[in-house]
Amino acid sequence: MPASPLIRQVLDAMAADEDLLDELVKAARSQSPEVARLPEAENRRHVQFLLSAALRAATNPDNADYTTAEALGADRAAQGVPLADLLSGVQAGRMLAARFAVERARAVGVPDKIILETVLEAERYTGALERHVVKGYHAAELQLSRTVRDARTQLLRTLLLAGHPPTPEELRPAGLRPDGRYSCVVSDVSDPARARTLEQALLEFGGVYGLVEGRLTGLAARPPTGVGLAEDVLLVVAPPAALPELREVHRLCTAAARIAGRGYHDLSELAGEIALGAQPLLGELLTADLLGELDPGNAFHRELAATALTYLDHGQRLRPTADALHLHPNTVRYRLDRLIELTPLALAENSGGRVLDAVRSWWALRHWLGGR
Repeated sequence: MPASPLIRQVLDAMAADEDLLDELVKAARSQSPEVARLPEAENRRHVQFLLSAALRAATNPDNADYTTAEALGADRAAQGVPLADLLSGVQAGRMLAARFAVERARAVGVPDKIILETVLEAERYTGALERHVVKGYHAAELQLSRTVRDARTQLLRTLLLAGHPPTPEELRPAGLRPDGRYSCVVSDVSDPARARTLEQALLEFGGVYGLVEGRLTGLAARPPTGVGLAEDVLLVVAPPAALPELREVHRLCTAAARIAGRGYHDLSELAGEIALGAQPLLGELLTADLLGELDPGNAFHRELAATALTYLDHGQRLRPTADALHLHPNTVRYRLDRLIELTPLALAENSGGRVLDAVRSWWALRHWLGGR
């Protein structure tokens, strides 16, 4: 049954509403911890597809297409998301979307009878989409279970997440040695097709790779320095470690991936940021203690704080700081003096202060400026 023009307008507006999409993504992530472990952009792609497909079906039921739904289910199977968690996220978003549709339709005066008919029609096709997601998931699961790739991915998940330590016989088919030392590698690539491309580049360095918690992850036999990366790819690489240490190393790499930007990153270079980021409450207390006189809404205060942070990043040296900020050294000195008047930070050049005092100042400034 074709939708009325008014209800079609409501549904078209919902399909284009980015705020609504954000709410649906939050609902899906809140109801499914395994889904929430995936990068948020991947969740958004999933929810956006289901919302658009359901709304298209509600307004034009003759054009329902389930091919993409099956592909989406296959992606989740490849990413290791349990089916129950996948469906929990789908259903949470589905219920919230239906509620929003009813509220918006009533707000513009659509009769309850029309609303009910439209919701029932949408539910019919949303249910069909869900069944095709499950179908794609099971098909991919069956295929993966027959491949060496799946065996290696399951081995990775056991080594890095949970389960009894693999035996030497289980390690051997993947080319891993019980006494070997391997570099844990964590990327932000979640799309299976792109993951395969990056995996091919990493295989040059030996080791085993697969999707762990939704990201291409691996154990490299040699640190993959110089690996070719696409411009938008992030890769965190840890120093070599023994197999029993790799779960903790993987946890640190995952924490680093949340705070690092695009490109190649050595885990050891992010040690300070990871350690400080693990104590958010202490960061809040330190910021309140040292920077309580600064106003986050004051542009000049933010300029002073940003200059001081750059100064600390450049070893408390005026000339490198000025070059980095494209300022005259006297301008940098003036800003630091003004900040010292407002706060107890020890920022004077060649002050001979303790290293830990500089760490406290750097942490407070970074936290205050929003680099949490």
